[in-house]
Amino acid sequence: MHAPGETAVAAAARRPNHLVLSAHDYRTPRRANIHFIARELARRGPTRFFSLRYSRLSRWKGDARLVLDEQANRVGRHEDGVECYLWRSLVHPFNSRRRWARPLEDAMFGWYARHPPPVLRRWIAEADVIVFESGTAIAFIELARRLNPAARLVYRASDALSAIDVAAWITRTFDRVAPMLDAIALVSPAMAGEIAGAGNVFHVGHGIDPGLAELGDPSPYGEGIHAVSVGSMLFDPRVFVAAGRAFPQVTFHVIGSGMGRHPDYGDNVVVHGEMAHAQTIGYIRHARIGIAPYASPQVPAYLADSSMKLLQYEFFGLPAVCPHAVVGGRGSRHGYTPGDADSLLAAVAHALEAPRAPARRWLDWAQTTDRVLDPARFPDTRIAVAEHGR
Repeated sequence: MHAPGETAVAAAARRPNHLVLSAHDYRTPRRANIHFIARELARRGPTRFFSLRYSRLSRWKGDARLVLDEQANRVGRHEDGVECYLWRSLVHPFNSRRRWARPLEDAMFGWYARHPPPVLRRWIAEADVIVFESGTAIAFIELARRLNPAARLVYRASDALSAIDVAAWITRTFDRVAPMLDAIALVSPAMAGEIAGAGNVFHVGHGIDPGLAELGDPSPYGEGIHAVSVGSMLFDPRVFVAAGRAFPQVTFHVIGSGMGRHPDYGDNVVVHGEMAHAQTIGYIRHARIGIAPYASPQVPAYLADSSMKLLQYEFFGLPAVCPHAVVGGRGSRHGYTPGDADSLLAAVAHALEAPRAPARRWLDWAQTTDRVLDPARFPDTRIAVAEHGR
């Protein structure tokens, strides 16, 4: 967006202002792909990170942002220079999963979308580029187009809406507003079938920090065989109940599951809380195997491309254990059927015997961010999308 009185030439020379809307917060130890994109944006110009879907209800869910509660509803600045705002409302709308409650859900989401705090309105008006991450951020796409018609609006589909079980209001709204976005960047082409866009849909996978190879030393482990699991998405504690009993010679490290210690875990299952990204890398780099314990009878196939933990395991050559649906043809991944203990134990046994895999080439986060911001410039982002909508 041009500042008042600013010429097109001057606007082109100025470093662009970026705004990211997400249910993550840039300041938490947990790192998702949107954090790395925001960090890269901050290297290119002033960047703001607005965190939503947070309220008193978040305490019941063990939200990772609870550590930032005292900083809610005021502008803060991360050491990277990113301005941050955690919007804490009295309550936030959510999917009740009850059809009879649908009218109340719709009313809550509508109110939420119409009553953002003044800081979000100001940040939207001042932005040149606005990145919306999949989920509740969709509620503010229409507002952004209205307040700032000159801004470039980009949707980063970190997850399929069906996989994260958003409310019907969010799904309907996205179907309506998707065509008004400048670009929709999917982490996997497998998501394309449920996107109601047109010629604005592209595939932009995750990047890998080239400096990752220099992180992770020394090993955080002692002697013995160590397996690691990182993250909370669709986390299945039964994996570690069964594997812990069957492989007493292996120490299983569960990092950031968001569930605490299961009462049936053995002594060889070590539960860690949220951990800084750089510290997590040591646990991945020096493990014998990595585990992606997704719990679902129908694990989304797009996780084969989008799972950050699986990509990081692959970067360090770790044999990985994951549901069959997300093996994705990678030889280093050993599949099992969720809920089938025999299948799981066979996959763990095969992974423990497998060698480390050779590394492959990856895009870095600068190259990934280039593609998120303007995917049409890059031939490798094209995907075949015949018809959108459901």
